[in-house]
Amino acid sequence: MNKLFSLFTFTLLSTSLIFAGNISGKINFKGAAPKQVAIKMNADAKCVKLHSGKPVMSEQVVVNPNNTLRWAFVYVKNGPKKPAPKTPVVLDQKGCMYSPHVAGIQAGQPLEITNSDATLHNVHALPKNSSQFNIAQPKQGMKMTKSFEKPEQMVKIKCEVHNWMASYFGVMENPYFAVSDDTGKFEIKDVPAGEYEVVAWHEKFGEQTMKVKVTDKAAAADFTFEAK
Repeated sequence: MNKLFSLFTFTLLSTSLIFAGNISGKINFKGAAPKQVAIKMNADAKCVKLHSGKPVMSEQVVVNPNNTLRWAFVYVKNGPKKPAPKTPVVLDQKGCMYSPHVAGIQAGQPLEITNSDATLHNVHALPKNSSQFNIAQPKQGMKMTKSFEKPEQMVKIKCEVHNWMASYFGVMENPYFAVSDDTGKFEIKDVPAGEYEVVAWHEKFGEQTMKVKVTDKAAAADFTFEAK
């Protein structure tokens, strides 16, 4: 009987250790939505031509039609460390804009940077915890692979040729992060059971933190940023 009870207890403990759940939520926006600003690309006629003369809007503050924010980086602050994947995260220079505007990557994971435009671009990464790099990509189709050695939130990447181009990367020790989409939603998948601090960062509105308990069921984490 004692052996059976011990086996049963061990099974329960082992099962609880592998429980994982998703953290999902929405980045709400309260107040009057600021008007999106048109980017002035006149300094490079090739950039203007790529958009057929149509205005390109800044991605610094994008309020979705349902009063939510796009491009918020959400991450588990005290999540367990995980090995970096070998699959690269891609940063593209297309239409004289960085794509994506905000993204996550693990420390040591490859970052593949591509120039899809037929014009000169420059990639200047400004981490504080890792080595900076500042490299030109003068030809369409050029690629290079870089990485960040240490975690850091957030790392700015800018173009020294086109001063409106900027992208932000959350460099993490684990894969427990996400970026809000065009409905303000995000989902961080397969987070091991436990209690965590979840942080939502936005380029213009700063960051917020809340405590979340993860079980084998989905955990909710809704944030609200207000207009300044």
